[in-house]
Amino acid sequence: MVKEVKSGDRVFYTCEVCNLAYEERVWAERCEEFCSAYNACSLEITSHAIRKPED
Repeated sequence: MVKEVKSGDRVFYTCEVCNLAYEERVWAERCEEFCSAYNACSLEITSHAIRKPED
């Protein structure tokens, strides 16, 4: 399940498999589906990532 992260006045959606963040939920969902299915990241999907949050 995609995680919603609030930072200031912005909201990011994070793939819980690889922790990449996206401004749009749909990209985070696609990322999580791909990561779960193939145990790898898709370059096409991750090109929409905006950041990798610090843990």
